[in-house]
Amino acid sequence: MAIEKRKSSGDAGPPHKKVRSDHNGLHPDRQRFQNGSGKPQDGKDGFLNGTSSKEAHYKQKQLRAERVAAKPNADNIARSKKIWERLRIKSAVPKDERKKLVEELFSIITGRVKDFVFKHDSVRVVQCAIKYATPEQKTQIAQELRGSYRELAESKYAKFLVAKLITSDSSAKGENKVRDVVVPEFYGHVKRMIRHPEASWIMDDIYRTIASPQQKARLLREWYGGEFALQSLQNKHEEVTADLAQILKESPGKKSPIMQQLKEMTNQLVQKKTTGFTMLHDALLQYFLNCNVGSPEHGEFLEMLRDDEEGDLFKNLAFTKSGSRIVCLALAYGSSKDRRVILKHYKTHMKLMAADTWAHLVLLAAYEVIDDTVMTAKAIFPELTSKDLDSEAQQQETMNMALNINARIPLLYLMAEDSPKWLLDTADHEMLKEIRQIRKETSKKDPSTRRTELNKVLSQPLLDFIASQAETLLQSSYGCQFIGEVLLGAIGDKEASLNTLSSLAVEEHTAETLVTPHAGRLYKTLVQGGRFDPVTKTVTPSDPPLGFGNLLFDTLSSHSDDTLLSWATSSNSWSLVAMLENEQFEHKEDLVKYLQTHAGDLQSPKEDGAANAGTKVLLERIGGSVEGGGKDAEKESKSAKQEDSIVSEMSETKDKKSKKEKKTTGTADNAEEQQPKKKKSKKSV
Repeated sequence: MAIEKRKSSGDAGPPHKKVRSDHNGLHPDRQRFQNGSGKPQDGKDGFLNGTSSKEAHYKQKQLRAERVAAKPNADNIARSKKIWERLRIKSAVPKDERKKLVEELFSIITGRVKDFVFKHDSVRVVQCAIKYATPEQKTQIAQELRGSYRELAESKYAKFLVAKLITSDSSAKGENKVRDVVVPEFYGHVKRMIRHPEASWIMDDIYRTIASPQQKARLLREWYGGEFALQSLQNKHEEVTADLAQILKESPGKKSPIMQQLKEMTNQLVQKKTTGFTMLHDALLQYFLNCNVGSPEHGEFLEMLRDDEEGDLFKNLAFTKSGSRIVCLALAYGSSKDRRVILKHYKTHMKLMAADTWAHLVLLAAYEVIDDTVMTAKAIFPELTSKDLDSEAQQQETMNMALNINARIPLLYLMAEDSPKWLLDTADHEMLKEIRQIRKETSKKDPSTRRTELNKVLSQPLLDFIASQAETLLQSSYGCQFIGEVLLGAIGDKEASLNTLSSLAVEEHTAETLVTPHAGRLYKTLVQGGRFDPVTKTVTPSDPPLGFGNLLFDTLSSHSDDTLLSWATSSNSWSLVAMLENEQFEHKEDLVKYLQTHAGDLQSPKEDGAANAGTKVLLERIGGSVEGGGKDAEKESKSAKQEDSIVSEMSETKDKKSKKEKKTTGTADNAEEQQPKKKKSKKSV
């Protein structure tokens, strides 16, 4: 034994109490259970103090119930919890019964809300009450909790009540009464709360989602120093700005202390790896924008970003408005090595970034500034085209991206030097304009060469995708825009895609799809063979020529005699007008001869006069006449020339509205759900 060995070795030590007995070495308290039956050998009761385990637990439960009952509002909490247990199963409670239960619940908690919200179980009762409360009842609860919101936000359990209360805030007039009660209680405490493990996320969620511009400005200004925190408390109704450049313009002498305070606060959060706060990203952007380019502060900021070895900061920055701008500027100002490191952080996240409202700008900035196009293509394109998946899954993923308002942008951006207005909104254009100005000093390669090299790598996978999925793409306006941009701007073999689109023009099952406005615009654009320039009011032919007009005419004329006539008398007549106006169309005489032969059919009135607008123009082109023609035909001809300009403006308006309504963040995988509903065009063309 260890004790005996220690004695034999002569070691000095404290005496050890011998607790063993002479009964097989058992502890005296266990000698009674040697027979293994659970009964003592000496016939005495074997349980502690003559009590079984079951009885002991029962007594403990009774004592606990007595302690709970002795607490304030114990009966009220117990009653409310029973109501909550019933209400939480929404599908099992009829509407009338739920209304009665909610009324009973409010009769219990009214005037006692503060007694409920700081307990982990009863706070859920209040959350349930808020869920089914009327706007007036929510306001009543908010007023009752006035003065304790900072403490609630710092509570492990009550913080969810604050989130529930403020996110469900609404009224018939659109007022946010609860928000205006809660947010001012955070003034003066931002520095403390942003470091708090519980309150930080609640405050940032409120800042990001529901705070008014003035409330956001006041919260952000507290990052600039204690002076601004004091101003928030003293002048709660004064108009303020969080634009640091404007603040420093009014008070240039405050730049040094403000920048130092910003640096300390942001560095503390970055070092703690709490880099997901939108408020932090806004503060970082204000600091970076007010650092002089080439100054030590500017270099230290870029070095701080580079030191993020795990990439957590970069990954969080990309998905907010201010954060994505920081990453874009870091790419623009960074060296070749810096740019390579930044892209490396986003490995396996490219597809998610492409579908995000702000993160897709990081990919566009990489297109614009990185001179090593081989590295850019290897880092980005395999993920965007799902190269690692099997053929069927790859096509499905690409389809999701093509039909997503954000995810399609990185795929189509390289197809033209000047992207169409419907593809990028004003904020995107402004950001890219800033990046292009910076790259004049930091990048060496010619922008046109850079774009062409990237285009060559990306084009063929997209052309192959169109060749196999053209029928599905034709069914939506986004799909038609995708086909048009790729075929007009891609560098690769387009024959298979053009043949597929031509063959679909004579298929019976696609007849309804082809007469839709978006499909008609696509075929007309492809027949024109280039993009419409709204400045010169002319079509700029693609190089090399597309030749789709010749291919489509051969397909229509060889299918049946009625096929070409049906196109001439439907909304697709604009495609035939485009054939006559295209100088590269080789069958102009044959088409004119055919139309003259069937002039009588072209003059037959249709129920839908708008659908025949293109037919009137065709008659004018071949020298025919139509009832009510003359000036009308001339008017329709002029309208045809301006059609692309009108459609471009309509598409831009539609896409801007769609971008305002979307949220996010959505990913490319649920693109079909995110696609906006189709709108009826003001005029069929």
